[in-house]
Amino acid sequence: MKYSLEIRINQPIDKVIGLFDNRDYLKHWQPGLQSIEHISGKPGQSGSKTRLRYLMGKREIEMVETITAHDLPKEFSATYETKGVMNIQKNLFRSEGEDRTKWISDNEFRFSGLMMKLMGTLMPGAFKKQSQIYLDSFKKFAEEHENILSSA
Repeated sequence: MKYSLEIRINQPIDKVIGLFDNRDYLKHWQPGLQSIEHISGKPGQSGSKTRLRYLMGKREIEMVETITAHDLPKEFSATYETKGVMNIQKNLFRSEGEDRTKWISDNEFRFSGLMMKLMGTLMPGAFKKQSQIYLDSFKKFAEEHENILSSA
């Protein structure tokens, strides 16, 4: 399953990239994120691996992120693997003037195992909806980060 999402953020590209590329800020825009654990490689760079743990509803999900391209401000790409699912994600950032940035997120999901293949077939909208939640949440964080960080 493949899809592309995009969002416009009312901040200059340098500010957007600074917020996006800082692992300490993930908890502010990725709902349900419980922990981040570096596994291998130089943190944040191509080839590095990180374990991410989320609580989604009552379900705990653990995934491994492998960064495949770290060429910001142009591109940040990674794979996210958990039991039965691999998400291949390519994030592109484009300046749209002094105070506006477009974020394009291309996603491809690959499923293994009968249950996950069935879920991917019957509920493709759930994956797209979760991706959109992250884009919307990041937009809010980027546009209001001074207020969010001072109250944290």
